[in-house]
Amino acid sequence: MNRARLILSAVKFSRIAFSTRLPPAPPVPLLSQVTSFSHISQSKSHSFNANQRCCFSSSPNSVVELLLGNDWSTELSNQLENTPFLITHETVVYILRKLDHAPDKAWGFYNWVTTRDGFVPSSSLYSLLLRIFADKDSMKKFWITLRKMKEQGFCLDEETYTTLWRLFKKDQMQSDAVALKQFYDRMIQENAMDGVVKKVAGVILEAEWGDEVMKRLEDMKIVLSDNFVIRVLRELKNRPFKALSFFHWVATCEGYKHSTVTYNAMARVLGKEDTMGEFWIIVEEMKSAGYYIDIDSYIKISRHFHKYKMNEESVKFYEFMMDSPFKPSTQDCSLLLRNMSASHKLDLSLVFRVVKKYEATGNVLSKAIYDGLHRSLVNAGSFAEADKILNAMRDAGCEPDNITYSQLVFGLCKAGRFEEASKVLDDMEANGCPPDIKTWTILIQGHCNAGQLEKALMCFGTMMRKDGNADADLVDVLVKGFVDQKKIDGGYTFLVEMINNTHVRPWQATYKHIIESLLGASKLEESMNVLRLMRQHNYPPYPEPIVQYISKYGTVLDAADLLQALSSKQYPSLAAYKNVFEAFFKEGRHSEAQDLLYKCPYHVREHYQIGKLFGSAKNGEAATLANKTVT
Repeated sequence: MNRARLILSAVKFSRIAFSTRLPPAPPVPLLSQVTSFSHISQSKSHSFNANQRCCFSSSPNSVVELLLGNDWSTELSNQLENTPFLITHETVVYILRKLDHAPDKAWGFYNWVTTRDGFVPSSSLYSLLLRIFADKDSMKKFWITLRKMKEQGFCLDEETYTTLWRLFKKDQMQSDAVALKQFYDRMIQENAMDGVVKKVAGVILEAEWGDEVMKRLEDMKIVLSDNFVIRVLRELKNRPFKALSFFHWVATCEGYKHSTVTYNAMARVLGKEDTMGEFWIIVEEMKSAGYYIDIDSYIKISRHFHKYKMNEESVKFYEFMMDSPFKPSTQDCSLLLRNMSASHKLDLSLVFRVVKKYEATGNVLSKAIYDGLHRSLVNAGSFAEADKILNAMRDAGCEPDNITYSQLVFGLCKAGRFEEASKVLDDMEANGCPPDIKTWTILIQGHCNAGQLEKALMCFGTMMRKDGNADADLVDVLVKGFVDQKKIDGGYTFLVEMINNTHVRPWQATYKHIIESLLGASKLEESMNVLRLMRQHNYPPYPEPIVQYISKYGTVLDAADLLQALSSKQYPSLAAYKNVFEAFFKEGRHSEAQDLLYKCPYHVREHYQIGKLFGSAKNGEAATLANKTVT
């Protein structure tokens, strides 16, 4: 790689229409240390019955430590026999969740626990096991578990099936993906309960809940079980109030009583924006009945809260779970802080509540939690407080690293304090923590977002002089920076030089973005060249905008060049030819389509689909002419 040439290119870009670098800013002042969070506002939290909490103590975590520290053996089984812990659905789910990266240990524990008197597995438990075993090294366990699930009358739910199928496809486990689909389809067809479930759900969905619906359900003589109730609730998940009515009705049926499994299923359905009042009522009802939200339900419900930026509910739910025997992990706390920090209007009191609850349950702040708190402060523009957190981190033996400094750079750029952001990178060098490519990218993106392309390119040149290596993220940021400043030629040239000089492989989205931008500037030849570069990097071609452009403004020769660029083989697919012909017809350019057809190879000209296409177009053109004549 000719690094000198690349640096000169970067400098060249920056000199095209910009001025020199601004002088460095004074360093950010360091304030006094923060050693506690006693100033944090008091938070409201839920409390479990003291006797229940003492009964569990730290037993679930003790079991996890025992399992993680030992290979499965007779001796380990005997140790578990002598370990006093209450075997419940919630406990087993909690332990299995902690073993999700140790499938062999999860397998041993589950086989052991299913031999215990009184323990009955559930469909949600089987779904969790299947997700744990869904990797190449555990497929034997996966298929054994799936068959056992079916034998015990459980049915794989659609959500779990979709998750597993996508995972197999992502990991290129094609044969397992096909086998899973066949198994799932056959399971649905053979499962007699499925028809009853859908019929019950249909009765509930087609009318308002009332005496008539309840009478129809009673007349159906349903055989109730936890598995059946869970499956109906899943069918009604998009109509939570109807699901809740069914849940309450089932509780009045003779001989049936809700369990922790059905309560957890109901909580998952209600954990939505419009039903939070009902959600908390069910949760309190569970607590009164001696049941708990299991950790798998917590994670799934929390994901929904995070997705829809329900920060207040996320924090309240976290506090609730931290008061239970099945506490979220440090990773869960860190994820909660990260998700909240990305909020447009962040309420820092919620962040402090999370950290305070984490500490109150006996945890010591880790590097990840410090980073989460620091990220929230800098994103909110509270840089003085963020600086105190850095000092507290150091006092706790947690040295700031590229992650910590990167989020400070991001916050400063967001606040428009670019000189201070650049100074952070200089300080990192001085402190023996040289900025990595991600930190540089954040600084460069900050300049681009502010419309300061010149300074972004100067930072890029500085990075390259320091032996930095550009990656696809950085290339994407700078290409978009050029495009946003209407410097399409510059973005195109930069992309091509980066590919040729650094052999970076840009993202597919970067290619698509520059193609669309080039066409918007009537740069057809350059967009075709980018299309060829995409093909060299084994990306699927992106001809749609080029076809549309050529059909409106291009020539027959342009269309022929496009077809040649679409494939590394002698000829592109028949579909590619059809797309171009159809685009010409749509624009009313029938003669250009006919001229292109004459240039096509024999197998295309004589293909019946092409003949049919031209016949339809000719009939349509004749009809149009006839209408004009009549008019």
